[in-house]
Amino acid sequence: MKKILILLAMAAGLSSCDKDFESINTNPTQSTNIDPVYLFSNAQLNTTLASQTMFYEAAIVQQVNTPFGGVNTGANLNQDYRDNSRVNWLYLYSGTNNGNNGPIKLLTAVLDQTKADSSRTNLYHMSRIWRAYVFQVLVDTYGDVPYFDAGKAYISGNKLPKYDPQAEIYADLAKELEGAIAGLNAAKRIETGDLFYQGNVAKWKRLGYSLLLRIGMRYSKVDPAKAQALAQKAYQGGVLQSNDDNVRIQYSSIYTNPLGNLWNNTEKANLYVGAPFVSYLKSTNDPRLTVIAVRYGEPSKNPEQTTVDRTFANQIGMPFGYDDGSIGTAPNFPGKVASGGWNYSQINRRTVGKVDGPTYYVTYAQTQLLLAEAAQRGWIQASAADLYKAGVTAHMNQMKDYDASATIAQTAIDAYLAAQPYNAAQGLEQINSQYWVASFLNGPEAFANWRRSGFPVLSPNKYPGRTITGDFIRRLTYPILEQSVNAENYNAAVSRQGPDNLETRVFWDKP
Repeated sequence: MKKILILLAMAAGLSSCDKDFESINTNPTQSTNIDPVYLFSNAQLNTTLASQTMFYEAAIVQQVNTPFGGVNTGANLNQDYRDNSRVNWLYLYSGTNNGNNGPIKLLTAVLDQTKADSSRTNLYHMSRIWRAYVFQVLVDTYGDVPYFDAGKAYISGNKLPKYDPQAEIYADLAKELEGAIAGLNAAKRIETGDLFYQGNVAKWKRLGYSLLLRIGMRYSKVDPAKAQALAQKAYQGGVLQSNDDNVRIQYSSIYTNPLGNLWNNTEKANLYVGAPFVSYLKSTNDPRLTVIAVRYGEPSKNPEQTTVDRTFANQIGMPFGYDDGSIGTAPNFPGKVASGGWNYSQINRRTVGKVDGPTYYVTYAQTQLLLAEAAQRGWIQASAADLYKAGVTAHMNQMKDYDASATIAQTAIDAYLAAQPYNAAQGLEQINSQYWVASFLNGPEAFANWRRSGFPVLSPNKYPGRTITGDFIRRLTYPILEQSVNAENYNAAVSRQGPDNLETRVFWDKP
């Protein structure tokens, strides 16, 4: 409740300052009456997981599916639809308020305004940490992106930033995180306007090390020595310690969750839980299944969800490779409902799909599972089995934060772990399959870790109208506008990293 009230206060404060944002973007280095912490909290709020991430990233890793094309086109049909593939770029660079509220723009302004202000040391370094998170998402999504010159149009006058090599960006992200962690100081001003931790310096340091671990593990295929060094540094420094350290935004009935809006409004009859995801949870008798997935008798005519089938055995995921004209030919097709949808499992709108539910960016569960992999590889001195158990337990306990009805009893957690014990011989597959589950609804992170680890092993989506030539999408494509507005730098990036298509791999995604 405290986080909800803080969020509402911040949203109200930012709304009252909307008319001042244009002056900030005209010249953010000029004196302003807006405390830079409001720019920072707005950047946190606007690091949103856009609804389109369900059509690409979450669909690539086969967690979510729709048989429809048009505005829903993405990995469901394995086609390049740039109105959807561009959203991470659009939201994280420019934002949704006429280009005024993108996290990169806001965080860059905060850094510019606080770098020489010794009283705002913590705000400066918190901004460095969160900016590193945002840029990791951008690099993981697209490859080469504007980095060193990004967000500085009204500071340096450079409105056409060059695209930087992705490996160079990653190296600098690690450097930024280490510098920011070292710079945080609990004796300095505590920035209570922070939406994640209310300025708690110890938690921000743990977040910094957890992001360093995440960056480090991305190197596992392309540079194992660097991966090991960064994982060791993060582990020794101290990562997230419990679910209380989870990085999340708690939405409300006033400021609603974008993904919750998707499940409950615009696409409530069109989106389904993917068959591989449901099958995996059913095969392991996972108690999270009925928290995440239910079957609605009338997806579009049942907004109050009065007719809901939560029975574990009755959940059926939608298979990939079909469109709305051919889905009826799928094996074990469960039939249509009168509203025009299909009787497959959908997101539970009373738990993980609530309009006022939280969005998670970095979690204790994910972090424990990454440490488990580092331990399995011999990179840190710790028990992979214990870390695996902690990660699975943490994610199951995280369910209750969506809604009290989603609480999974400790006895159920213990029974699951007893039936699914850690097996070192299949350790990497077990760990990363659990990471896939723990990253459900965080499409960008689920997609990134799946490419890196190769787990879970998924069958290719062989939709007949696909435009990719290989088995899977490996990156998303740049916004079309970049080809004309920033053509020289766009062309240099494409020449350097490879074609701007869905199959060119980012630097750490080594075959």
